Amino acid sequence: MLRQIIALCAAASAAAFAPGAGVLPKAGVRAATATSPRMAVFPGSFSDSVPFLKQPTNLDGTLVGDVGFDPLGFSNFLDLR
Repeated sequence: MLRQIIALCAAASAAAFAPGAGVLPKAGVRAATATSPRMAVFPGSFSDSVPFLKQPTNLDGTLVGDVGFDPLGFSNFLDLR
């Protein structure tokens, strides 16, 4: 009895992922081509580490490990040199 229940559960879960009749398009029908959205281009330089934040002016890449990550603006208040 337990084996039958397990077999029925396995068959039911496998049937949930099988395509139904009429779901797949016909062989002669081509799918409509979709255009991808364009990325907005904003003036200025943006950080490589956080692409939606502006590049900090004090972090110019001369320091070791500098990738422009300063979301809290510490480079504006602390001496980096």
